[in-house]
Amino acid sequence: MTTINELHEHLTRVITPGDSGYDAARAVWNGMIDRRPAAVVPAESVADVVAAVNLARDGGLPLAVRGGGHSAPGFGTIDDGLVIDLSPMRSVEVDSVARTARVGGGATLADLNEATHAHGLAMPGGIVSTTGVGGLTLGGGIGYLTRGFGLSIDNLRSADVVTADGRLRRASESENPDLFWALRGGSGNFGVVTTFEFDLHPVDQAVVGLFFYELEHAGDLLRLFRTWVTEADERCGGFPAFQVAPPLPFLPEERHGDTFCVAIVHWSGPTEEGEAAMQPFRDLAPRVGEMVAPMPYPWLNSAFDDLFPRGVRSYWKGNYVTELTDEAIEVHLTHGPKAPNPSSTMHLYPINGAASRVGGTDTAFSYRHATFSTVIVSAWPDASDDDANIAWVRDYAAALTPHSEAGGYVNFMSDDDQGRVTDTYGSNYARLKEVKRTYDPANLFSHNQNITP
Repeated sequence: MTTINELHEHLTRVITPGDSGYDAARAVWNGMIDRRPAAVVPAESVADVVAAVNLARDGGLPLAVRGGGHSAPGFGTIDDGLVIDLSPMRSVEVDSVARTARVGGGATLADLNEATHAHGLAMPGGIVSTTGVGGLTLGGGIGYLTRGFGLSIDNLRSADVVTADGRLRRASESENPDLFWALRGGSGNFGVVTTFEFDLHPVDQAVVGLFFYELEHAGDLLRLFRTWVTEADERCGGFPAFQVAPPLPFLPEERHGDTFCVAIVHWSGPTEEGEAAMQPFRDLAPRVGEMVAPMPYPWLNSAFDDLFPRGVRSYWKGNYVTELTDEAIEVHLTHGPKAPNPSSTMHLYPINGAASRVGGTDTAFSYRHATFSTVIVSAWPDASDDDANIAWVRDYAAALTPHSEAGGYVNFMSDDDQGRVTDTYGSNYARLKEVKRTYDPANLFSHNQNITP
């Protein structure tokens, strides 16, 4: 067993119980997660990552890897084991001519957006800017720009990854292509990615539309999305939601705290065409409030940040949906309006368009035929409300299960979803197991939605 002294001898920095920064170092985004690792390694270099992987493997220490720390099940920390914290490795280098970016494994979407927006460019993926680029990407990377530019993994050119044997490998279409295939959707099962290289796209401003409707129009809104998503220009993205109204300035003050159905829509094409893209949502029904304006893309990508602050307690479920049936809509109408608080919601993210033009076996992300990815999330500050919030998510997700695909987006899985891993990867699961046996035969990277060797 590796000793703490050995860790100090081989690593730039180690934080252990009793150190002044230990509680901050072990904390992750989800306030429900309270684990006590034997040591946290704030990795400042690839050498630190290599040393930590070797020490964990040879010393029999359970291992967790943390990028942005958003993991709902708290996979970024572990009891009595070693945590590799990549947050010091958050550099972003943009090549505006080639339209590419090299991104450190600890960077957040906010880091990436700040660097790329300076050049009028963006990388597809994500809804909340405090999300880690690494975890988001390794799970697939669903976000605002998915219809137009695909998933984050569809824009991944290469990855530098430290595998279980302590070797740094480049994974790309031409180097270790089996590993590159698995990293694109297989989550954290195959190693520690220290650098990602992405293609970027010319997205500077987005015309953003937020439309709040009375709940009586929720069925009409869902039916609109059912047809709109198959017909709309791929530069237009959006999703329906149920939302307890926060104190937004364009909503009547007396309606703050009421529950509405909402359309969150954006247009990433020429700004002057944005108003026309919003028209279907104005024609749908009277709005209690709306906001339509051109915004810098980073604003759109951070619009929900305040609803999910660090330390909030949270619980998630997700399913893929190929056809949004009338029966499924009835389930949404029953459960969505019961959202417990302003940080509790259902979002129905479109994953068609560019994402659907990638083959189901071309990457580990197998549900290319699905139209939507549903997420049901609740977030709340007080532990006394745990049972009620978790029950709302579970009941809602269970009611949707008969109307959904067997699998769901791995980044929307909770710690009680391990039994769904096979369904989540479908026909790709057997190949993923083969890649796992090649690069991690002893399952060192097991603190995740695990693919066993």
